[in-house]
Amino acid sequence: MDSINQNQAEENYQNLDSNSAIAKIKDLVDVAKTCFLCTQPSDSASNGTRPMSVQEVDDQGTLWFLIANDSHTYQDISINSVVKLYFQGSPHSDFLFLEGSAILSADKNKIKELWNPIMKTWFTEGEDDPRIAIVKVSPSTGYYWDNKHGNVVAAIKMAIGAAIGKTLDDSIEGDINV
Repeated sequence: MDSINQNQAEENYQNLDSNSAIAKIKDLVDVAKTCFLCTQPSDSASNGTRPMSVQEVDDQGTLWFLIANDSHTYQDISINSVVKLYFQGSPHSDFLFLEGSAILSADKNKIKELWNPIMKTWFTEGEDDPRIAIVKVSPSTGYYWDNKHGNVVAAIKMAIGAAIGKTLDDSIEGDINV
């Protein structure tokens, strides 16, 4: 790799730890809002992957979900707490992968805090539905791929690069350690 390409590769790679990792998680989850939550399937009826809406990302980088306590997700996590989360916010940026551990809970106060009326679609008895459970995911590691200057600048650079036949890379990527 020549020195110009090496310098660009170094400029486009930044590992994030602690507060900067949590800030990036919050930013990317805020854009994506949903993810694929992957568990180790507890039986053959589940493939272990399902779409989930994130209800909250707190200041420690913990992600909070509401699920049904009679679901495959709940069963899978009760047997093996290791989970993986895959997010995609926009077609060319806002990618995030997280790995961590999940804890199940039925804390009524936290359920009320996380409740959104649209959830009545799945929990017909509302926020007091006895089937509601909480999944608290504490990420430990991950990987992100984003752009440095926002989607508008990235799109302009892509269009100009395509027109002149030159790569004008605005990406940034790296490991996340919470």
